Amino acid sequence: MATTSYFQLHRCSPIPLSLSSRCSCPCRPSPSKTLVLTRHRAKLGHLDLLFDGNRRALGLGQNGALASRRLIAVAARAEPERLSEDNAHQEVHKGHKLSMNEDAVSEHQQKASQLKKRIFFGLGIGLSVGIVVLAGGWVFTAAVAAAVFVGAREYFELVRSHGITAGMTPPPRYVSRVCSVICALMPLVTLYRGQIDVSVTSAAFFVAMALLLQRGNPRFAQLSSTMFGLFYCGYLPCFWVKLRCGLAAPALNTSFGSAWPILLGGQAHWTVGLVATLISFSSIIAADTYAFLGGKAFGRTPLTTVSPKKTWEGTIVGLGGCIATSVVLSRIFCWPKSLLSAMAFGFLNFFGSVFGDLTESMIKRDAGVKDSGSLIPGHGGILDRVDSYMFTGALAYSFVKTFLPLYGV
Repeated sequence: MATTSYFQLHRCSPIPLSLSSRCSCPCRPSPSKTLVLTRHRAKLGHLDLLFDGNRRALGLGQNGALASRRLIAVAARAEPERLSEDNAHQEVHKGHKLSMNEDAVSEHQQKASQLKKRIFFGLGIGLSVGIVVLAGGWVFTAAVAAAVFVGAREYFELVRSHGITAGMTPPPRYVSRVCSVICALMPLVTLYRGQIDVSVTSAAFFVAMALLLQRGNPRFAQLSSTMFGLFYCGYLPCFWVKLRCGLAAPALNTSFGSAWPILLGGQAHWTVGLVATLISFSSIIAADTYAFLGGKAFGRTPLTTVSPKKTWEGTIVGLGGCIATSVVLSRIFCWPKSLLSAMAFGFLNFFGSVFGDLTESMIKRDAGVKDSGSLIPGHGGILDRVDSYMFTGALAYSFVKTFLPLYGV
């Protein structure tokens, strides 16, 4: 009986008891004295029970444990229905709600930590890229070549992922490694020779021959994914080298050139290529930032199924921010002189960045991954950071070279 009462303690609360109802033994307190239970706690198993009365009257000495258990059993049998099942359900609901709140707090802290890490590394990358762009020459080209090599490695790993290999045959691993090296050499050849068309064509021919002569059964999917890798990861980034280092005409109207130290190149260091690269990079960053903020604030209509988080509202805000940044920087650097040219340059930068972003999103979606890699904490892989720059370099170089008379000076 005592055992049964012990397990029923959670359904009742102790009430005042008279010791006369328990025993009339002379060794116990007088029957006429009623024990008033005051605020004392007694633990039994995982239960925490509240008593009234002083502990001396309960006989909590060496033999007090037995008397305490008997008193608890009597109290437990007194009113077992004090707590209803509804209250029990409420307690369970509170427990679930508390657990959900703790999960929400933990998720919020994780997102805050991720945002801090993203901002920290983003500022570090932006500062490093700015220094590299200002340096130009072999410093800029070597940095582009290193980024191209890592990006090519990530691309061919995506091609070999389970999501893509389920529908096609990936190129052999040795071909992927050779293509990554070829892509990294393309910017260096571009700086040395000024153009890369013949080199790219020759490399594509030898890679195609290696695929066709491999053992087993060559597939067209291997050839197409490899050729696109050479074009996407190797050929397109070379236009940034042609823009930054190839357009060597001095930007005579910019005020930064006259104040630039002689030891760092003086006014001749500020070329059309340097100014165009700075404006283009800044416009792409502004496009991504404004599109993100606009999508968070006003985003309602999805842009495309390739990237569900992108919205038309965010895209429109990003376009406005990109064009505004291009116009403001064109007034600061005094290049290009025409307002219409500055707006067109900003529009091309935005169009190239969006198209590059969606292209990489399509590759990752087919591969079934969220990020192309884990090289940059909080940002993912190198392709996740440079996807907006892939097509923009070609568009910016073609615009300045073809449509701006005297390179916009």
